[in-house]
Amino acid sequence: MRVGDFEVSIGIGTWRMGGGYWEADTSRDAQWIEVIRYALEKGLTLVDTAEMYGGGHAEELVGKAVSGIERDSFFVVTKLWSNHLRYDDVIKYGRLSLRRLGLKYVDLLLIHWPNSSVPIGETVRAMERLVEEGTTRFIGVSNFNEEELRNAMESTSKYEIVANEIEYNVFRKDPEEGLIPFCEKSGVTVIAYTPLARGRVSVDPKVRKVAERYGRTPVQVALKYVMRRSIPIPKASSREHVDDIVGALGWNLSEDDYLYLKSV
Repeated sequence: MRVGDFEVSIGIGTWRMGGGYWEADTSRDAQWIEVIRYALEKGLTLVDTAEMYGGGHAEELVGKAVSGIERDSFFVVTKLWSNHLRYDDVIKYGRLSLRRLGLKYVDLLLIHWPNSSVPIGETVRAMERLVEEGTTRFIGVSNFNEEELRNAMESTSKYEIVANEIEYNVFRKDPEEGLIPFCEKSGVTVIAYTPLARGRVSVDPKVRKVAERYGRTPVQVALKYVMRRSIPIPKASSREHVDDIVGALGWNLSEDDYLYLKSV
């Protein structure tokens, strides 16, 4: 699946790497840097982060993990928090994210959550300026419903909204009813966070049943389902977790099994 000009099947998320809501935790930095770098080596070449994750520390970890790697071989996504959507704040905090990442540019800058108190046109106009100045190459949104996405798309003047990052997994299928078809029709790539439903997929009997048929893990089957219509960004905390995720590549679910999982 393509996001912007980058072809990718699965990425890696960084929520809870380096801290939580605005609070940094440096106690496991070496672990997180190693995991991100290993994921890149194994082909999970999209890395998703946000200024809110650990108060920006997750962005710093991503920057350290990608240091020395050929720049056009990976794709970094970061997100502006919902109280940083005024024009001047978008410029300020977008540049700060880039500085923490230590990169020449961000590949994709998203609005993390919609904020109805700020006109979407004001935010988009500032994001387009960040494209023009080279801070980011592409812009998009996250957690936008169909109407919010349409308004964002209609607010652009020079650059398209290329992605909408949403919660989507085998247990959270409501986006399939309207939002995902709208994205597909509009040329907006869906990026799926929490694609493993916080571990629930590993214990669900239906997911496990399909996994056994293929000699695969429940994680791999659950990711394969989501990959049909999106780019999943699971989090990994070890090399073993990365290897499990990578095992979702290189094979396909039958249509019958896909429909069976659709009924979960």
